[in-house]
Amino acid sequence: MGFNINQKKNIKKFGIPFLLVITFFGCTVNEENLTLNSGNLLLGNWKLVEVSISSGGPQYTVVIDSGEEFKFSENGTFTSTKYSACSTGSFLTASKELILKYSCSTFTTGIENAEGNITYQVTFESDYITLTPTSVICIEGCSYIYKKIAN
Repeated sequence: MGFNINQKKNIKKFGIPFLLVITFFGCTVNEENLTLNSGNLLLGNWKLVEVSISSGGPQYTVVIDSGEEFKFSENGTFTSTKYSACSTGSFLTASKELILKYSCSTFTTGIENAEGNITYQVTFESDYITLTPTSVICIEGCSYIYKKIAN
């Protein structure tokens, strides 16, 4: 049981273009996830400019004048001024999640998840990223807004 010559020609004539059309138009790609996963939007220097917090009531925003900075590099490493005891580590992105692993062996922040990582949900908007903690829960809600700065 095989294909005759006419059937093989029809498969080549119609099947291959059909598969290409299905592949090209049949799948949608979330560009935000694709860009986050490849790291292109996240790479570079970011400075904390606003914090959204709550002290038991509605959330409010606090403008930060001299906020901490992160630098995300193409090789999957980062530097940060957030903690004076440890300023380097590695990062990964998965879907809309940023995973930070500080490289200092005895360093701990108290907000790591069970794997020892600090995780955030990431939202991109123009030259800003919003990091919402996921390794620790802010009961009333909290988020950190970073602005992209020159290298």
